Amino acid sequence: MRQKLLIVDDEPGIVDMLKSYFEPQYEVLTAYSGDEALRKVAAVPDLILLDINMPGMDGLAVCRKIRTYITCPILFLTARLEAADKIGGFGAGADDYIVKPFDLDELGARVAAHLRRETREKKHAVTVDGAMFYLKEKKVRYGEMELGFTKSEYAICEYLAMNRGQVFSKDRIYEHVFGYDKESDPSVITEHVKNIRAKCQKAGFQPIETVWGIGYKAGDFENE
Repeated sequence: MRQKLLIVDDEPGIVDMLKSYFEPQYEVLTAYSGDEALRKVAAVPDLILLDINMPGMDGLAVCRKIRTYITCPILFLTARLEAADKIGGFGAGADDYIVKPFDLDELGARVAAHLRRETREKKHAVTVDGAMFYLKEKKVRYGEMELGFTKSEYAICEYLAMNRGQVFSKDRIYEHVFGYDKESDPSVITEHVKNIRAKCQKAGFQPIETVWGIGYKAGDFENE
């Protein structure tokens, strides 16, 4: 069975271009508005390409609504360039951020990388200082609380936790999480780490420690 993409953009030309590009490899669903996107996610896509700038319900609102029950990667497509917009996108639950105009082959590589990570076989659960990593389901529990990480956030935590004692640069983490040899964007990792830390505060632990001037490593996982 082919993997399923949902493309959401209010510009028919962009939707048609992306549909033509991806259809040889994937099953492609399309939507031209936020409301239509909410209906189409009932088909359970494996990945969503979601424009931010749409009339009515924009992409950020769509992302927030579906993140309560959709766990697949969501990649924003947008002409916005400001850092604040990126922060807003990751805060809404996005996994990646593609700026228009984009190279189709690079976009295709990013889509493939996210889907590879989704389908990678993982069969075990491991415990790291009280944090339980369910590798197949990509979930983390700490004590009685399950942390609601996005797929990218989970991948960062798992990577650091499985390599305790090692310090990784943002570029290295980016390459591992997104899995392709393109110019990395350290700000993506910075925003994901901020979101991870915010979600972990309620559980009373912090899984990531900053090593100033170098990058990040796994934290001590001790209750505060």
